Amino acid sequence: MEKEFNLEGYMTKGVENIVKGALKASFSNPRESIFMAKYAAASKKSAELRRKAEKQGEHVPAFLIASITSQCNLHCAGCYARANNACHDEKAVSQLSDKEWHTIFKEASDIGVGFVLLAGGEPLIRRDVLEAASEIPNILFPVFTNGTLIKDSYIELFDKHRNLLPVLSIEGKEEITDQRRGEGVFNSLEKTMKLLKKNGILFGASVTVTTENLTEVTSKEFLNYLYEAGCKAVIYVEFVPVTSEAKELAPGDFEREYLKDKLAGIREEYEDMVFVSFPGDEKTSGGCLAAGRGFFHINSNGGAEPCPFSPYSDINVKETSIREALNSRLFRRLQEEDVLLEDHAGGCVLFERREMVEELLR
Repeated sequence: MEKEFNLEGYMTKGVENIVKGALKASFSNPRESIFMAKYAAASKKSAELRRKAEKQGEHVPAFLIASITSQCNLHCAGCYARANNACHDEKAVSQLSDKEWHTIFKEASDIGVGFVLLAGGEPLIRRDVLEAASEIPNILFPVFTNGTLIKDSYIELFDKHRNLLPVLSIEGKEEITDQRRGEGVFNSLEKTMKLLKKNGILFGASVTVTTENLTEVTSKEFLNYLYEAGCKAVIYVEFVPVTSEAKELAPGDFEREYLKDKLAGIREEYEDMVFVSFPGDEKTSGGCLAAGRGFFHINSNGGAEPCPFSPYSDINVKETSIREALNSRLFRRLQEEDVLLEDHAGGCVLFERREMVEELLR
């Protein structure tokens, strides 16, 4: 029987390894050394808070995904958020304020959430929210960004507040990245990575996996390129098709098995990096982790959703707490009816079963 993969345990251990490595390399930078030491202690405290809650019959996920804006400066091919009307060129009028996000992040810290993934749109458009996040040092905030807006002022922010971890979207080398994200984006990313490395700022990479780039983005050549650039984490996210024409780009059973097998070797070879596959690691961790099992999503308007690919909500954190949101009727029904444990073709079980999710809202 295949051994179940513990995603939370791997992430926690992986972050600890990165922290240890950074500590060894950062004695010349007292500010980074102090943060790393404090974060290592905070990570253990968060895990202990979650364990205590579990003993009392309350499950607190280690992760939260926060889409802090619906605005974006790029038009990437096949963008799920734009196709789903969750991403726009203009600022949304009803989005949460920086103070409201600060309250959310503070509560997340208080109940034991260890990671809050900041997404969008393009999250760097909301510098006010990133500054609010920087004030919660007990949480690590991976900032999923296209990387085109990282200039000197953002370098100063990331340098001063080491709990903000830039995660750059990249699809492979220049040809395939520019094909999806726009001409010149790869060159912009290269400049950004050099700037981050020069200033000793830890960063990661987010790769949307398709049938076209799978071999390239798991190759030793590409991973060595990221490693030499200073990248410390790689998140592989399966492409979710929004049109029938794009279905051929979505990984199938063969591609998912290929990625799983490659990851086993990659994790052994690059021990001081973290590699996560979504939703592949979910399937090997015992089912979909959305709707509070392992994480949940808060959209830019405050709606608490199972995940970014399942934009359905029956509760808003503007009027309630995170604790209450985790016990929303929709989340409870998804867990109680075992929808999250159902086998699926890949991509996202809730996206595949969206008609059922809509039915549960009634």
